Amino acid sequence: MSSESPRQDNPGLRMGRPFGIPVYVSPTWFIVAAFITFTFQPAVVSRLPELSTGLSYLVALVFAVLLYVSVLLHELAHCVVAKMYGLPVRRITLYLLGGVSEIEREPQTPGREFMVAFSGPLLSLGLGGVGFALDRFLDPDTILGVLSYQLWLANLIVGVFNLLPGLPLDGGRMLRAGVWKLTRSSGAGTIAAAWVGRGLAVVLVVWPAVLSLMSGQEPSWGPLIWSVLLASFIWFGATQALRGARMRARIPQVNARALARRAIAVTADVPLAEALRRTTEAQAGAIVVVDHEGRPTGIVNEIAVEATPENRRPWVAVGSLARNLEPSLVLAADLTGESLIEAMRESPAGEYLLVERGGEIFGVLATSDVNRLFTGV
Repeated sequence: MSSESPRQDNPGLRMGRPFGIPVYVSPTWFIVAAFITFTFQPAVVSRLPELSTGLSYLVALVFAVLLYVSVLLHELAHCVVAKMYGLPVRRITLYLLGGVSEIEREPQTPGREFMVAFSGPLLSLGLGGVGFALDRFLDPDTILGVLSYQLWLANLIVGVFNLLPGLPLDGGRMLRAGVWKLTRSSGAGTIAAAWVGRGLAVVLVVWPAVLSLMSGQEPSWGPLIWSVLLASFIWFGATQALRGARMRARIPQVNARALARRAIAVTADVPLAEALRRTTEAQAGAIVVVDHEGRPTGIVNEIAVEATPENRRPWVAVGSLARNLEPSLVLAADLTGESLIEAMRESPAGEYLLVERGGEIFGVLATSDVNRLFTGV
């Protein structure tokens, strides 16, 4: 199972860099590997009763590892196609329910979105087809025959399941691409595919229960637990996609000039209390530190100001609370929308200096003011 994912600070154990893409294994993988090993071991014994208990567990563990190698190949297919289109790929993480490809930018066209999404299921189905053909020539009562059968069947299931048309599954991204193509709106595609994904999540939980009631049998708890886990994953991913679509819809409202705080300019040796007095008098909301020739050198950090006790403010120079003004923290005052968000993303900071085309100070843009636009999305 694959999807694009937000960044994680601790992805797990690093395994290598195929095609220049870092691959990590989350600690949760060891949980599912143990689960697969213990649940698959009885099937190994039933097919190969002559194996010792220890060897049957080893064969089951090999199956768990090979299954996740198949998942890795599935994710690599997404990432290789994404890189072909010039999209940056941060890493791949294998975890409890499959794999996650962290592709850091969306494809620019619905056609590319479709191809990036379809490449994963296509590779899984291809592996299933190759495994099926190979299985015809293998003795089913051998270790290799048992592993081959289970792997081609597992890849077939993974490929078909990921083609289901709901986010965050690959089929959902393909549906998103189709709606995007028809409506010329990527947001509309995301919303449609996310709601279908929520519907799939409900079906995954309800359908096993309905089948049990229709057959008059007690529900099997193992498959039911997996259904709930998969449904939770899909519901959460679809909800995140909806939230992301709403956030992207607000991006055009982000306007540097409209959000800028009026700023006063002071030299670094001015006491904080005096700088705050001038700020209040000028009805400004930010303080810019300048040298004696009037050139900006830093922005006073709002959090640092709030953390300074009032009785110390007459003795603290504003320069000690200012962040040095690196070139990346100086933005054009006429930036809007995605261009502004991208500039802020490249150089994360609490405040940015906004300047006119001629270099004159326009004001200060606080990240908190931008974030406030997206609060409650």
